[in-house]
Amino acid sequence: MRRVVFTLMVALFAIAALPVRAGEEEQQRVGNALRVLTEVMQEPDKAIPRDLLQNAHAIAVIPDVIKAGFVIGGRHGEGLISVKTRDGTWSNPSFIALTGGSIGFQAGVSSTDVILVFRTQRGVDSIVNGKFTIGADASAAAGPVGRSAQASTDAQMKAEIYSYSRARGLFAGAALDGTALIIDNTANQAVYGDGVTVRRIFDGGVSNVPNTVVDFRDRLEEYTTH
Repeated sequence: MRRVVFTLMVALFAIAALPVRAGEEEQQRVGNALRVLTEVMQEPDKAIPRDLLQNAHAIAVIPDVIKAGFVIGGRHGEGLISVKTRDGTWSNPSFIALTGGSIGFQAGVSSTDVILVFRTQRGVDSIVNGKFTIGADASAAAGPVGRSAQASTDAQMKAEIYSYSRARGLFAGAALDGTALIIDNTANQAVYGDGVTVRRIFDGGVSNVPNTVVDFRDRLEEYTTH
């Protein structure tokens, strides 16, 4: 009997601990996104132009996107997206997943940090609905790097999203057409609470926001202040 009671107690403690572990795991994801954003922006001659960031409607940071395959390949990564609120500040971030496939002559595995800069509200509205595909629901182009966005081509300036990647220390614009961004509702609820929606997160309707999330939001403010 004692053994049965002990087993039940262990099971209950394990169940109770699941949200905590999940929350800690997601906060590590926030820390990784913060690290990538900071490292990229600390190199002004190679970073995303600040005037682009200042006028962005949303910014997504997805560290360690894994691309793997032979002939038929795919990519997957997990990160964050924050949107510009009505008062011009940045929202608490929603957790997202980036996933997509490709077919062609390819081999091996690579890990890449990805940053997406949304230049229109249309792309943000699509994200709120839960999922959208780069290139289909919003046009995308490899973004310019350096101190100013003036070097952008006409084709780039028409894009709704600027995409960037960093692999092996190199940072440059990236082509990500066909890649899907999906809201990670499980991660959002692990951090912000049960039943929380992405719209509620973006509208400021969450409390008890972890310090790591505040740090990410503050860093965005720092890099997008005129």
